[in-house]
Amino acid sequence: MAKPTTWRDRRTTFMNKIHARRAALGDAIPTFVTAPEPRTIGIVGRGRQLITGNFLFAGLFVEGPNLSIWDIARNHPEVIGEIHGCAWTDDLVAVGDEKARTRAQTWVYDWIEQFGDGRSAGWDAGVVGRRVIRWINHGPFILRGQDQPAADQFMRSLGQQTQFLANRWHAAPHGVSRFEALAGLIYAGLMLSGMARHVDAAVKAMAIECHSQISPGGAIATRNPEELLEILTLLNLAVQSLKAANRRVPRGISQAVEDIVPSLRALRHSDGSLTRFHGGGSGLEGKLDQALADAGIKTAPTVGLHMGFAKLTGGRTSLIVDAAPPPEGVMSAKGHASTLGIEVASGRRPLIVNSGSGARFGTEWRRASRATASHSTLGIDGVSSSRLNTDDDQLSNTPQEVRYNAPLVENGRRLELSHDGYKNSHGLTHARILQLSTDGREITCEDLLTTLDETDKGTFDAATNASDLGFKIRLHLHPDVQPTEDGPHVFLTLKSGETWVFSHDGTAELSIMPSVYLQNGRLRPLGTHQVVLSGHAMSYATRVRWSLAKAQDTPTALRDLVQAEAMDDVEYTPGDFE
Repeated sequence: MAKPTTWRDRRTTFMNKIHARRAALGDAIPTFVTAPEPRTIGIVGRGRQLITGNFLFAGLFVEGPNLSIWDIARNHPEVIGEIHGCAWTDDLVAVGDEKARTRAQTWVYDWIEQFGDGRSAGWDAGVVGRRVIRWINHGPFILRGQDQPAADQFMRSLGQQTQFLANRWHAAPHGVSRFEALAGLIYAGLMLSGMARHVDAAVKAMAIECHSQISPGGAIATRNPEELLEILTLLNLAVQSLKAANRRVPRGISQAVEDIVPSLRALRHSDGSLTRFHGGGSGLEGKLDQALADAGIKTAPTVGLHMGFAKLTGGRTSLIVDAAPPPEGVMSAKGHASTLGIEVASGRRPLIVNSGSGARFGTEWRRASRATASHSTLGIDGVSSSRLNTDDDQLSNTPQEVRYNAPLVENGRRLELSHDGYKNSHGLTHARILQLSTDGREITCEDLLTTLDETDKGTFDAATNASDLGFKIRLHLHPDVQPTEDGPHVFLTLKSGETWVFSHDGTAELSIMPSVYLQNGRLRPLGTHQVVLSGHAMSYATRVRWSLAKAQDTPTALRDLVQAEAMDDVEYTPGDFE
């Protein structure tokens, strides 16, 4: 949770405290209208880590078998929001044994004792909404074996937090936080006796939020696929709760669900995972499947851009590319300089990836992961296609014109893309032409750095006079991919036994370099590799051609029965990859 920095932030925090204290005076003890069922997914491994005293939150790792989770929150303000949201209860419930239940009960009741009076942390509307959803979901798990006074204490606190949401949902920032607050209020209003009076206003507000925050094409301003999945999950919760209570679902909410589902299908790789762009991860295993099933929408994605991403499919291969300008303003706080970056999956195996979001590994990794060099695209040495402000974490000097064309071609699908992120600084436009064969066995790419007019040429001349204009085309590999360099080629072997061959036209220097794979739930970054083509832009047009093709002895389809293995953490620092 960020420390309030503006007058508006300070006022919001002050008013939250006032309303939290008022809500904490409430003495009503609601009951569950119907027996809750878990609707959120946890990770067993993370739950076991919590039980043994290994805490990993937002890049902070603390080891302390005798520590309370609230000791971590109190001593480390940067993780207050994540801990107070109580999503960690999902992980403990996923473990589900006596130790996990005891740990969950202890920490939940400790929260009530230490923070339930509204005089301390944990009372931002989005955080309260997230917490209320978890407490209701896992109510039977938490209440098992508790006596009546303890059960009353738990239910009283739920009622108090619901009243707070009714008064303060509008203070949550637009986006996921606002949807968390409203979904929590709707869910609590329908699941807790005596709270139904709050539902109508919350439902109306959610419909308005859907209209203002979700485009008709199912996109959100942050362009973060995982955030879009989270919003769909929250909308599904609201819809299911309303239907179970025989209440009408406003068209604004149902329309948003109908719009989001095709977008998420378009943002899904052949391995079933979400593409990882603009701060989003691949999503918890099973969460996307569950959200799509809960939505009940069968609409397939249309051809074209979805939330600014283009997708090529052929055979068992999928390729997704960032084909639009990055998010702007406050919505760019998690955005990446990833324009024209690609990800590729073959069957159920990721092949080409972006490094991912480093937000969970601390400030340095978060900033490094947002640079162009952390993505599978072309970048000018030392410069990203969008620049990162040091004062507010927003992106600036972003590409203003990103062109997309998908002409019909024989024997495959083709994308013609370009962006002007280097135009003002270097006079150069990056164009990228990608083609995937119909059978999915070959990807070809042509990367071009070029000037477009006399002004560009003057800017280019000034830039090349000032310094050597080097560039690199990077293809970051998933940690399960083993590269082997063989002259002008690199053989990329997947765990399934598939082999892909990287080739290039010889105009740039080929190398294999270390890289990292940043994944939620890991204690440290994972070590991997990247295929790099290095060159220099010494004329007004520089062209590099490269390809990825399945080896001739690799069948079009093979039985992939190899189970996932543990991947090694590494001790790299962000500076190793600048």
